[in-house]
Amino acid sequence: MAPLFLLVVTTVGNRDEARTLARTLVERGLAACAQISAIESYYAWQGAVEHDAEFRVLFKVAAVAYDAAEQAIRELNSYELPAIHAIPIERAWEPYRAWVDAHSRPVADTAIPPAAPDVGAV
Repeated sequence: MAPLFLLVVTTVGNRDEARTLARTLVERGLAACAQISAIESYYAWQGAVEHDAEFRVLFKVAAVAYDAAEQAIRELNSYELPAIHAIPIERAWEPYRAWVDAHSRPVADTAIPPAAPDVGAV
């Protein structure tokens, strides 16, 4: 079964970069929503175990917009090897799914989608 939409996740080293990524992808219509969370990460890098404060950015993206969203994240993320991965969503409340689909699209589709009904926090 094809996913209804994707949760696309990346990490960055500071809040300003997270905000830039979040705002840019939403403004470009590549993501319907972006959420920023402060996290603590342990990871293997260049032969050592690193420990850093980071910021996770979670984007809600229509499956058809993934490639364009990934490209934008790659262009804007300052990490040498940015984490970019997608979690498929197989079930969602239909009005919310439709809102995500209407507000995230490939760059070539420049039509401005209609506003969604007020369904509370996204």
